Amino acid sequence: MHTHGLRKTWRRKFIHTKDSRHGPPTAPNVLDRQFEPEAPNQAWVSDITYLRTRSG
Repeated sequence: MHTHGLRKTWRRKFIHTKDSRHGPPTAPNVLDRQFEPEAPNQAWVSDITYLRTRSG
């Protein structure tokens, strides 16, 4: 490759999409680590998991 003046092309496998320099709005922490609610249906939580796929 060097003899013919060819170079490899480097591609990033992962693109960072989060912009950490943004300010509010962020969601308030209403649970505030109180994991034992007084009654059912007082606190609901969820989790967002990102899965990499070929289509993006």
